[in-house]
Amino acid sequence: MTDRQRLTSSPVGPAEAGEFLRGRRSVDQFESTPVDTGRLEEAFEVARWAPNHHLTEPWQFYVIGPETKKAIVELNAELVAEAKGEEAADAKRQRWHAVPGWFAVTCRRADDANTAAEDYAACACAAHNIVLYLHSAGMACKWTSGPVTHDARYLRLLGADPANDYSVGLFWYGVAKRAPRTQRSEDGHRPVRCP
Repeated sequence: MTDRQRLTSSPVGPAEAGEFLRGRRSVDQFESTPVDTGRLEEAFEVARWAPNHHLTEPWQFYVIGPETKKAIVELNAELVAEAKGEEAADAKRQRWHAVPGWFAVTCRRADDANTAAEDYAACACAAHNIVLYLHSAGMACKWTSGPVTHDARYLRLLGADPANDYSVGLFWYGVAKRAPRTQRSEDGHRPVRCP
């Protein structure tokens, strides 16, 4: 198969692609089934093919193991306790400990505003490639960017340098306990027609 044929052919048709994309949902309740990190490694490889202006490849992917997960859970509980009290922190701690699979994506900082915007967009596309790949493998995901992900201590727990990198998101994955229902506004897809 030539490069041109690869670019102009698709293994799925528009109807199947539309159904697949509409079927992906953010999930925050997972079965306790252990997760396959091999699938995650494959998803990271696919993520590298995200649109990326000037091929800066500004992303870094992290597989979060049990020790780092525990430290992130405790850091988040500390932040929640400061904002909402110990009871809310304990509830969040229990919920977060129950999530089976964790990974993170960071973006390299850029001095130029245009490059910074393009790099974040590339990282968001890469992250979505991961989520879609996991969806194709029967796993659900949740992309979170709450207060803990903006804390420099979180980045250090990952092994990232807050001076050089910032968080794109913390991601949970696994087998969904239930299929969430989501609605989209009817106006959300209507394009503006430019003359």
